[in-house]
Amino acid sequence: MSLEAVLTRIDDDLDAALERLMSFVRIPSISTDPAYAKDCQRAADWMVADLASMGVEAEARPTQGHPMVVGHVGEGAPHLLFYGHYDVQPVDPIELWHRDPFDPAIEDTEHGKVIRGRGPADDKGQLMTFVEACRAWKAVHGAWPCKITFLFEGEEESGSPSLIPFLATNKEELSAPDMALICDTGMFDRETPAICTMLRGLLGEELVVTGPDKDLHSGSFGGAAINPARVLARIIASLHDNTGRVTVPGFYDGVSELPDEIRAQWDKLGFDADAFLGSVGLSKPAGEDGRSALEQIWARPTCEVNGIWSGYTGDGFKTVLPSKASAKISFRLVGTQDPFAIRKSFRAMVSDALPPDCTVEFKDHGAGPASVMSTERPIFEQARAALSDEWPKEAAFIGGGGSIPIAGLFKEMLELDSMLIGFGQDDDGLHSPNEKYDLRSFHKGARSWARVLDAVTR
Repeated sequence: MSLEAVLTRIDDDLDAALERLMSFVRIPSISTDPAYAKDCQRAADWMVADLASMGVEAEARPTQGHPMVVGHVGEGAPHLLFYGHYDVQPVDPIELWHRDPFDPAIEDTEHGKVIRGRGPADDKGQLMTFVEACRAWKAVHGAWPCKITFLFEGEEESGSPSLIPFLATNKEELSAPDMALICDTGMFDRETPAICTMLRGLLGEELVVTGPDKDLHSGSFGGAAINPARVLARIIASLHDNTGRVTVPGFYDGVSELPDEIRAQWDKLGFDADAFLGSVGLSKPAGEDGRSALEQIWARPTCEVNGIWSGYTGDGFKTVLPSKASAKISFRLVGTQDPFAIRKSFRAMVSDALPPDCTVEFKDHGAGPASVMSTERPIFEQARAALSDEWPKEAAFIGGGGSIPIAGLFKEMLELDSMLIGFGQDDDGLHSPNEKYDLRSFHKGARSWARVLDAVTR
C-alpha cells in the first residue's frame, strides 16, 4: 500500500486525533510545581496507554522526579529514536488567559483555526504529530515502517534534572538508534518547513570587580581612588573591536564558514531583516560587519552583556564611589568552539586588564557546546525532500539562535545525531498566556512525518 493511503488515513482520522490531543492537553502536567506531581504521573500514564492502543510496548519508568516514558516497536533500518516532552509550563499570570488553559478548544483566528490551551505547541501537539503519523502507518500497513524507540520526558520545562542520570543508566538501550528525531522546534514561516541542523551553545559568566574595601564619598576620594565601575566599563568595551568581532583570544577557534549550499538555501528564504529588527524598534544589524542578520543569529558566535550593576541605583542621587562593580556576560557558541577554553581565555583577559588595587571574582553559569548536525548524511536530504512535498515552499536546513540541550546530550552521551523537525509558529505564545498551536500545523505535521518515514525507509 502507498504513502497516499497513509496520508488519507491521517485526513480521515483528524477529528479523532484532535480529541486525543485535547484529552492529553486537559491534564495539567506542570513539572516545576510539586502540587502537580500526580498530574505529571497521569500524563505519563496517558501516554503509555495511547502508545499501547496502537501496539507499542511502553512503560512509565520512575526517576528521581517525573517518569520517563519509553517504548520500543518495529524492526528494520533505520532505527529512529523519537523524543518529546509531556510536561508543560505554569500558566501564570492566569488573569491574562482568555479561557481555562486546561480546557482546550478550537478557535478561529486571522490565520485560520488554532488549538488554544497550555501545551498544544510546547510540546504535546508537536509530540502527537509523530504519534499520529505512526498510528496511521500501522493502521494502513499492519506493520511499522522501521524500528522506533519512543522517549518522552516529564521535566523538560523544569531543567531536566532526571534526564542525564536516566540516559547514563539506560545508555546501552538508548544508544542503539541511528538517528534521534526531536519535534520541539518550528517552521521558518507558515509556508516553509525547516530542519534545524545547527544550535548555538551557551557559556555564562558573572564577574565582580572590587576596588576599595567600602563605598567611598566621591568628593573625598574621587580622582585618587580607583573606581571599579570605570574599570568594568573599560573591560566590557574591550570585548569587541570596531567591526563587531569578539576580541577574547582564541574565541574564533572552531568557527567555520557557512557552506555555500546552506547559504543558498538561506538566501531563498527571503528573510526580511528590516522587519525582524523593526518589530522590536531597531533598524540595523549590530553584529559582525559583512554578515547578514540571519547569519548573525544562526551561524555566528556572540558575546553579550546581560546585566551591569554598581554603586547607588535607587531614586534620587548619591555621590558614591562604589566598592564593587558586577556584570553578567553570555557567549553563544557555534561549530566546535570549546566553552571551557573560552571561559579560561576570557577570565585571563579580564584579569590581565585589571589595574593595581583591583581584584576580580568569577562565577560560572553553565557551559555547553554548539550542536552541529552533518547534513551530508543521506537521511537529512531525504527528510528535506519529504517535507518539501507536503508544504507550499521548499524545506530548508536552518540554524537555531538558542540552545536545545537534549540535542547536545544525545550527541555527547549516546553519540546520536538529531534531526529537529517541528511545526510551531512564531506567534504560538510558548510559555505565555493564550498559547496556541495551528490546526494546520497539527494536521500537516502528522502528514509530514508520514512522508519522512516513507522517505527514509524506502
